[in-house]
Amino acid sequence: MARLTKKKYRTIKLVLIVAAIVTLLIFVATFKSVKTVYVAATDAVNEITEKIADKKEQQPILNVEEYLKRIEDLANNAVPVIETASTTSTSTRQAMIKEIEDSYLYPVDEAPLPLAGAILPFKRVIAYYGNLYSTRMGALGEYSEDVMIGMLKDEARKWEAADPSTPVQIALHYIASTAQGSPGDEGFYTLRMPDSEIDKVIKMAEKAGAIVFLDLQIGLSDLEREIPYLDKYLKMPQVHLGLDPEFAMKGGQAPGKVIGTMDADDINFAAEHLAKIVRDNNLPPKILVVHRFTSKMLTNYQNIQPLPEVQIVIHMDGWGPKAQKINTYDVIVAPEPVQFTGFKIFYKNDLKGDYGGLMTPDDLLELSPRPIYIQYQ
Repeated sequence: MARLTKKKYRTIKLVLIVAAIVTLLIFVATFKSVKTVYVAATDAVNEITEKIADKKEQQPILNVEEYLKRIEDLANNAVPVIETASTTSTSTRQAMIKEIEDSYLYPVDEAPLPLAGAILPFKRVIAYYGNLYSTRMGALGEYSEDVMIGMLKDEARKWEAADPSTPVQIALHYIASTAQGSPGDEGFYTLRMPDSEIDKVIKMAEKAGAIVFLDLQIGLSDLEREIPYLDKYLKMPQVHLGLDPEFAMKGGQAPGKVIGTMDADDINFAAEHLAKIVRDNNLPPKILVVHRFTSKMLTNYQNIQPLPEVQIVIHMDGWGPKAQKINTYDVIVAPEPVQFTGFKIFYKNDLKGDYGGLMTPDDLLELSPRPIYIQYQ
């Protein structure tokens, strides 16, 4: 065995010391790296947590108290008047008043509270209707963009003056598929508008601070086929949907020969389709407008199911003198409650004959329920 000399011993000792120092340095460096990573990870987690908290704070919250107050005001129910003998007890009078109040059709008890961010009933929608290809289908298309938007804002100001407590949201209600007298290539008697035309309306609305409704006249087609064509637009938070049963020809006739019809099942399909888009894209609730001026245009109304994601408006779409329009509203729309109601004003057709002029905001605010969606054509 080799003898361990002092020189070798000192050498080995030095090597061991150096090795120990290197090991210590490696350990310290590793510890610092771990600490640095830990601190960085902790900071990242804290930042993400703060962002989530901020996002939650920024998300709108439904003001339930205001919502309930506004739908009660829209109902415009008459104050119960009870004529009783002076000996009638207070409890009996209260029971009689409750019985009357329970008979009111509006607000609709079955309608759920909407998701936060709902437009109705916090704002009244004032819309211009039409198609850019036609000067005869409504103000949207009849007039130049600047003139049309100016007219729409004038109407909005009239409503703000008549009902200062309800802000106005202007809208462009565009006919995205128009009923046709001939079957076309697919045999459906409907013509879908190209994206380029819809894009024009989207841009007009954006400039004007308006929302958009895309309206379907489906002819012999069906909603399962037609609504998906609009999905890329319905994924936009400012775009909503309109359905026109007048041109839904379930009997196989060409549009315009007879008045068409839709059933509760059709409306529920459209609502569920919109609701899924809302959920999948984290959107505020959509509005679904359904036109109506005859009983048969909408069947089984009691089976229509408004959803938290979709607010449904049954829109009185008939033209004529004031008394006739009010009668259509009172007989066709109001007695069959779904959720909200709407009313259309025809700039030309409502003035045919000695009709006494167009209905005013004050006229419409006297209705029970008060319409929350107003359309001008």
